[in-house]
Amino acid sequence: MKIIKAELDRIAVNTEQYPDECLKEIAFAGRSNVGKSSFINAMLNRHSLARTSGKPGKTRTINFYNVNDEFRFVDLPGYGYARVSKKEQQKWGSIIEEYINIRRNLVDIVLLVDIRHEPTEQDVSMYSWIASLGFTGLVIATKADKVSRSRYGSSVDMIRKRLGVSDTNLILPYSSVDRYNRDEAWLKLNALLEDKEQPPR
Repeated sequence: MKIIKAELDRIAVNTEQYPDECLKEIAFAGRSNVGKSSFINAMLNRHSLARTSGKPGKTRTINFYNVNDEFRFVDLPGYGYARVSKKEQQKWGSIIEEYINIRRNLVDIVLLVDIRHEPTEQDVSMYSWIASLGFTGLVIATKADKVSRSRYGSSVDMIRKRLGVSDTNLILPYSSVDRYNRDEAWLKLNALLEDKEQPPR
């Protein structure tokens, strides 16, 4: 994928602030500090398009990124940050749920998990929800540079078992630092974008 244009299109906390539905969208979900913003930056060859932070819970809005005027990447608020009040966590959850339930041009949701750790209950719930809505269930295992490649197989097996991912669905180790599997990730995302049919919801 040749990136000619990549820019922040819109920041939203409610439906009135969403951009129009003329472009297909792929949304990225995951825990706070799992590396969604870093993933987007690395995929789009931008250093700071999506703001990153060492502090979990920074992304509290839905951020829409226009790519080549052809499609959008959508960065959903991270979940599971313990230092945020339950009320605030519920607010973020409502923002995510509202977007997923009504967005007609949403072609898929990609779940990001940390390759170093067993997925949490919230990860399991999110993956189950994504699958129940008819999406493909692509999982990106981030921060692959933090573990040796000899451990990728066992880490992927652990994630697959915990999330209940079928053997036919891909779990892709990925590093935003050294761009490991960036080309493979683009192959999968392009395939999702080229699929004309969106899941029934």
